Amino acid sequence: MKKLSSARLSYIAGFLDGDGSVYIKLTKNKTYRFKYQVSSYIVFYQSSINIQFLQNLQKELSIGYVRKRNDGVSEFIIGDEKSQLELIEKILPYTKLKLEQLQLMKKILRKKKFVKCADGFLKLCGLIDGYKNLNYSKKRSQNSIEVRKVLVQNNLITP
Repeated sequence: MKKLSSARLSYIAGFLDGDGSVYIKLTKNKTYRFKYQVSSYIVFYQSSINIQFLQNLQKELSIGYVRKRNDGVSEFIIGDEKSQLELIEKILPYTKLKLEQLQLMKKILRKKKFVKCADGFLKLCGLIDGYKNLNYSKKRSQNSIEVRKVLVQNNLITP
């Protein structure tokens, strides 16, 4: 990621605060060791009329990708953990509304690297559950309670 001025970083943080989303979700996936995939996202939204703005921002940051949805909204999606951590470090001092989400993502991504056992994974999932209270999550069905059930069913932890 390029070096950006504090004014530019402040603008990006404000854009994320107003038209962005920060979240981590759990997705069932039998091929993963603990039967779940942990996916983290930092997303900026804009009307597709202004997709060029998102494309310019993506080019400026040299991370993520831009996609056009079918509902007239375009997204600049940063799904790479290394890029997420780098962006968080740069914009955290300027962030207001998404501060807790970014701090939680930073904590989870750092802890995720050290998860070696099912109990550790379950603790990580407990942290991920924190997004339910920070975001307006309506459809969050995969949580640490569901993960625990799957881990028990697969004899990865004892009940």
